Amino acid sequence: MTKAEKSNLRADLFRHLDGIVTAPTAYTLHEEGVLTYILKKEKVALQELSKAFKANEGYLNVALRVLAAQGWLDYKIVEENDIWVYTNKKSAIAFGLIPLFKDVVDLIQLSGKFHQRKFEKAPFLALEKIVKKYKQNYGIVFSKEGVEREIQQQVLKHIEGHIVGPSVVALGMGGMFHKYFMEASFMPEEFHKDGESFGKLLDFFTFLGWFTKKNNTYSFTPKGFFYAKRASAYGVTVSYIPMFRRVKELIFGDPSIFWNLPAGATEIHVDRAMNVWGSGGAHSAYFKVIDKIIIDLFNKPIEEQPKGILDMGCGNGAFLIHLFEVIENRTLRGQMLEEHPLFLVGADYNKAALKVTRGNIIQADIWAKIIFGDIGRPDLLADDLQENYGIQLGDLLNVRTFLDHNRIWSEPTAITPNRKSNSTGAYAFRGKRLSNALVEDNLKEHLQKWSPYVQRFGLLVIELHTISPSITAQNLGKTAATAYDATHGFSDQFIVEIEVFNKVAVEAGLFRVEKHFTKFPNSELGTVSINLLKRNTTL
Repeated sequence: MTKAEKSNLRADLFRHLDGIVTAPTAYTLHEEGVLTYILKKEKVALQELSKAFKANEGYLNVALRVLAAQGWLDYKIVEENDIWVYTNKKSAIAFGLIPLFKDVVDLIQLSGKFHQRKFEKAPFLALEKIVKKYKQNYGIVFSKEGVEREIQQQVLKHIEGHIVGPSVVALGMGGMFHKYFMEASFMPEEFHKDGESFGKLLDFFTFLGWFTKKNNTYSFTPKGFFYAKRASAYGVTVSYIPMFRRVKELIFGDPSIFWNLPAGATEIHVDRAMNVWGSGGAHSAYFKVIDKIIIDLFNKPIEEQPKGILDMGCGNGAFLIHLFEVIENRTLRGQMLEEHPLFLVGADYNKAALKVTRGNIIQADIWAKIIFGDIGRPDLLADDLQENYGIQLGDLLNVRTFLDHNRIWSEPTAITPNRKSNSTGAYAFRGKRLSNALVEDNLKEHLQKWSPYVQRFGLLVIELHTISPSITAQNLGKTAATAYDATHGFSDQFIVEIEVFNKVAVEAGLFRVEKHFTKFPNSELGTVSINLLKRNTTL
């Protein structure tokens, strides 16, 4: 495939992710009359909307920002407590098409009654009806050109995302993208007991150009290979579908529906095993950038090296395994592991993640301690390591991937006077809107908690970020920012812009080592950063 062809397929993938979060969000606001109200007003304050519709202001703010990121509204933070939305030339056209989302919104409600990662008869039948309408463009008569046609195509891609995304994840986790299936022709019955229904799903992917079909036998096309290799890119967004099934209740009802659970109950807003699977695939793209930092550190004289590594929020263990392999095979430390073994620790707050990590660590034949850990309480983690293993947290290189934004919210104990935030983010905790300045103070205190434990070797961080919704809207098909903002905003996570994160880190006394700083992509669309933060960057 040419570079241009791959770029176009990648753009569709991003638009699919947009659709998975935008359709249920937009349809909820449509159903409750919020969008009609905005069209009439043309300009309206968030507080007015919240009061008029008895909405939870924090989640309503997240929802409106999602629509702004798709270009359907203009969104502006005038002051910390003064947020406005404005209609634009796309608003009326887009809002008029939002009722077409009803079928996919109904589908995600129906699928909640069945296994999240299996194909069953009833969802198959509902999906078949959607596919039939999709092939007929949902009755849309395309405009010849211009804004209207652009939005018509955008909405259809959103619908396509609901057909493709969950299916691709189920196929990927189910093993269909194993080398055997990808290199050979296969029949539906080889993969699913209901070959007839499964064949209809494969026929849709054939319609999209992912497979060729001959005598009820399917083969991957180059386009199919492209998406199969990137199946995990859908995983994180799809894993939050349980949350989007109840987005109406989040915005207009009980904002604590996912949090007031019985003791010992598992989380219900996200399919965590799927989330870990999707995260693992996404994280691997950044591992190469980390390698140079690790090689530099573990090529130093032994007395200047960490005794080991602590991976906070170890997920599926892939990052910890990768770091060990880099050290073992590509550093001086790797040549002296018998005399100076690495003390490896995988810590996570989630039991499902710990279970996955243990299995992968054993399979990789690596020794490591896998323990419970809370990113918001490094002091407890330090006490645990010292008491049970005789190791100082500060003697380890502390690393984490995409975790700091997922800290449990706590009110800052110290408020920075007259802080003016440059962030465009929308943040909430249990439905309550959090000012962006308050989020910055919270982040500062969070990083300060870790500061005593990273004085010697630093804090190696891969972090997720937001970008302005106006930038997202101008670059649809080039970023997954809308999906990030929705999944994280509705689940009380706090992704800030790269510039904001680095500014607050400095306030907390942690400075980035410039030669090790990287952002992806390296443009205004950057939503991922890699930082080695130190108290003293000359170390």
